[in-house]
Amino acid sequence: MVSPATRPGSQGTPFLEFAGVGQVFETRRGPFEALRDIHLSVAQGEFLCVIGHSGCGKSTLLNMVSGFLKPSSGQVTLASRPIEGPGPDRMVVFQNYSLLPWKTVRQNVELAVKAARSELDGASRRQVVDHHLEMVHLLDAADKLPGQISGGMKQRVAIARALAVNPAVLVLDEPFGALDAITKEELQEELLAIWREQRPTVLMITHDIDEALFLADRVVMMTNGPAATIGDILTVPFERPRSYEEIQADPRYGQLRNQAIDFLYRRFAHDDA
Repeated sequence: MVSPATRPGSQGTPFLEFAGVGQVFETRRGPFEALRDIHLSVAQGEFLCVIGHSGCGKSTLLNMVSGFLKPSSGQVTLASRPIEGPGPDRMVVFQNYSLLPWKTVRQNVELAVKAARSELDGASRRQVVDHHLEMVHLLDAADKLPGQISGGMKQRVAIARALAVNPAVLVLDEPFGALDAITKEELQEELLAIWREQRPTVLMITHDIDEALFLADRVVMMTNGPAATIGDILTVPFERPRSYEEIQADPRYGQLRNQAIDFLYRRFAHDDA
């Protein structure tokens, strides 16, 4: 068995909670029910991955946590308080980086830190920024503009910017989806290294089963929309720190992967017809 100390999300009082959450959007064709009756409790410091086919409401869930969207029914709470809007306690990393092209790598990160951590003086702010750039191996590129660096480096900047704010919750919307396999694996390792240091609660969307099993404490699998809900949750038993080689050699890895494949491609196969 894996101890609770090794698996921070396995026990404890719910920190982030979805209680009977539903979402209905008004469209030209009438009401569209995106989500129905979502119940989910996330412990503080837990790393959660959400997978499912397109249109299953994954991004809707993340938008509720980020504060960009209020549920039509039910409630999303953080530390027992309803989420009413965006805030620096929740930071989002998107697939498209969202960097200001006229500011350098360091300035992009510093802008977020200055806005969210006003208690820091200039020297302390610079120290925080450079520490996080060093953690994603970008200190040498600190004075470059986004147009002068690769896609993988841009995503490193976005991750450093989000975590430099020291958020309680980190929301990741398919952050590695557009990257090549080697860059993707490197960034996954770096993300876990920073997560181990700060232990924010992480909610991440991915379409990649192997990525979810490598990163997460639990994998939440969504049914197809409309009226999507949580169909199943996989508890990932591997100790941390992890390596791809070690967990893929574990017989439990194949069992979990087969469960996820069965869920996505047999029980809830996406009908593209």
